[in-house]
Amino acid sequence: MRSLALLAAFTLAAPASAVSPDRTERLLAELADAPGPSGYEEAVRAVMVRELTPLADKVTYDGVGSVIAQQGTGGPKVMLDAHMDELGGMVRRITPTGFLSMQMLGGWLDQALPDQRWIIIGRKGPVHAVTGIRDVHVVPAEERTRVFPRDSLYLDIGARTAAEVEALGIGPGDPVIPDSPFVALPGGRYLGKAWDDRVGCAVVIEVLRRLRASGHPNQVIVAATVQEEIGLRGARTAADLIRPDIGIAIEGGITGDSPGRSPEETQAVLGAGPGLFLYDSSTLPNRRFVALVGDVAAAKSIPLQRDLVQGYGDDSAAIQATAGGVPTINLVVPARYTHAHNGIIDRADFDRTVDLVVALIERLDVGTVARIRSFAP
Repeated sequence: MRSLALLAAFTLAAPASAVSPDRTERLLAELADAPGPSGYEEAVRAVMVRELTPLADKVTYDGVGSVIAQQGTGGPKVMLDAHMDELGGMVRRITPTGFLSMQMLGGWLDQALPDQRWIIIGRKGPVHAVTGIRDVHVVPAEERTRVFPRDSLYLDIGARTAAEVEALGIGPGDPVIPDSPFVALPGGRYLGKAWDDRVGCAVVIEVLRRLRASGHPNQVIVAATVQEEIGLRGARTAADLIRPDIGIAIEGGITGDSPGRSPEETQAVLGAGPGLFLYDSSTLPNRRFVALVGDVAAAKSIPLQRDLVQGYGDDSAAIQATAGGVPTINLVVPARYTHAHNGIIDRADFDRTVDLVVALIERLDVGTVARIRSFAP
């Protein structure tokens, strides 16, 4: 009886922090849960267009599917970027016994892939799958700590034959996403997939909402881009159309506050405020722009985490290299465990990032942008 009582309590109890989610939490949940691996961003695009259209003067698209929403018709062109795609995969081939091989999309760690649940978006609807793993009872001792390469993994949907797979509406090229539903954790933290970069997508929506109410001296052009995880492609095509005077990328950052991390990897801490990248493997930010971010953060009493990160690329690199050169920065909402099935963000970091970006855009008038763009000695 005690076991049944415990089971009932576990099943019926609502998470303490998820009893009354506000608009922002609902938006974060919807964006995190939406399927959208690189090249298959339709569901995320629908959310972005729904949210951005009432806040923008016009909404257009580039030739690969990025959403471009413009607010304001005068002043400097400020490109505010967040990418819609997430790490995922696509079905490669179907074996005669009903297993599926998978082409990974984006920078997965091989050790993050075995024994994980996935959702395949087939032509007849979603199908649940798992990447198999060898049973510990038959794995030799010397192989038990080995990382198995991704090409040795197969999706198991419970089918017995290739014909059963095809009857479910699954075929080569169908997108695959992590099966990792959003959960509100205690203390204002959120667990979910795809914070890189659905958290950025939520930031640009909230920034445009705030700016619509307060006003600003610029043309703010939000670009919700595609295919960042496989080569920053949407940022490049969107920037070609926008031809911005200045660019701000909003990303999911990384943290170094969980056990076993070296401080040389990153020193960012969850809950300690937005991050500003001073270096990553794809770009160096404009130094005058970096200084302005620091000034604005200090003036608004917003904590700012400055970081240098190896092995990281972001859309600001593609924006920077268009239109003869664009001053850019990369601002991040810190996140634990990016490029894996599950990550954690802190709501306070999100809110402070919105505050910082709004205050920054309000400062980017004609004279300020001209000074940032000037390299005259």
